[in-house]
Amino acid sequence: MTATPAPVVLYACIHNSGRSVAAERLTRHLAGDAVQVRSAGSEPGSGVNPAVAAVLAERGITTDDHAPTLLSYDLVEGVDVVVTMGCGETCPVFPGTRYEDWEVADPKGQELEVVRGIVDDVERRVRALLDDLGVAVA
Repeated sequence: MTATPAPVVLYACIHNSGRSVAAERLTRHLAGDAVQVRSAGSEPGSGVNPAVAAVLAERGITTDDHAPTLLSYDLVEGVDVVVTMGCGETCPVFPGTRYEDWEVADPKGQELEVVRGIVDDVERRVRALLDDLGVAVA
């Protein structure tokens, strides 16, 4: 019996510094190696949003090794699910790839308590996606 390959999920937002980073890190934290996960931005920023990094750190999740990545044709190719959060039409489209657009508030410039709510929203959506993909969460 051969193992089913892990689904590949790409989270994309504008700067790849807040929403997509939270989704990527939460997916890794919840699903481990059961999902291959990436994140990117249509206009990558210079680093992780400090409030997002702080909220994830409260949950024991680090963002220290994250470098914002440019959303590109090559990065989307071969992905099973692309989740966009504000990058709109800048995301390359491939036939046969599943696309979801999550309307998630932008954490940029928000107070820590607001960012906690945004990260909670992202986590609920990540959990629902993983359940839909048949991936057990930790």
